[in-house]
Amino acid sequence: MGKRIRAQRIGKGSPTYRAKSWRRVGKIELPPLREGEAVVVDILHDPGRNAPVARIRYADGEERLVLAPEGIKVGDRIRASVSAPIEPGNVLSLAEIPEGTLIHNIESKPGDGGKFVRAAGTYGILIAHDVGRAVVQLPSGELKEFDPSCRATIGVVAGGGKGEKPFLKAGKKHHAMLAKGKHYPRVRGVAMNVVDHPFGGGRRKHAGRPKTVARGAPPGQKVGLIAARRTGKR
Repeated sequence: MGKRIRAQRIGKGSPTYRAKSWRRVGKIELPPLREGEAVVVDILHDPGRNAPVARIRYADGEERLVLAPEGIKVGDRIRASVSAPIEPGNVLSLAEIPEGTLIHNIESKPGDGGKFVRAAGTYGILIAHDVGRAVVQLPSGELKEFDPSCRATIGVVAGGGKGEKPFLKAGKKHHAMLAKGKHYPRVRGVAMNVVDHPFGGGRRKHAGRPKTVARGAPPGQKVGLIAARRTGKR
């Protein structure tokens, strides 16, 4: 009789594999459309997030947290309104943004606060406007259509190039992954014993069975190439 494999333990959601949400600075979303400017009062580090966060404050004292765009600093002013100028940090609907503008934190549906392009150093490009849709090129190169009333922030997400610095020590990597709720180091399945993983055991490091597994396979077998479209050499 075998053990529960790592994929099962991660899916269960135990504290070992759960992101530490109590360390978060707060919910990061687009500010609502309103007249008046907000002042950037602080730039914060959010554990588990690779992009910095800006705390903004309105004239009535209301404070919000937003993703910090590249080039913003304490004391700068940003706006979230229909008439806001095309400047980094300002929030407008896609219908109001000119084609070719770099944007980030794009809403998936109008009013959801922003779902796309939120990682450090990333940006999308507004390619075209059409009837009832706005076409945006995502960082992956994919062209995606959005509702023109979805909002986005002008500029590039700050913190670009953070991943270029090496970790140097396994301990540093461990703590970085711990903040994101990801287990590290990650042991290969073929290096495990047969009771620990379907690919474990044997007299050398090999899977010993096909790595392709069906979509409906039971959880204890669901490792490898899950529901692969094709196998073999090209």
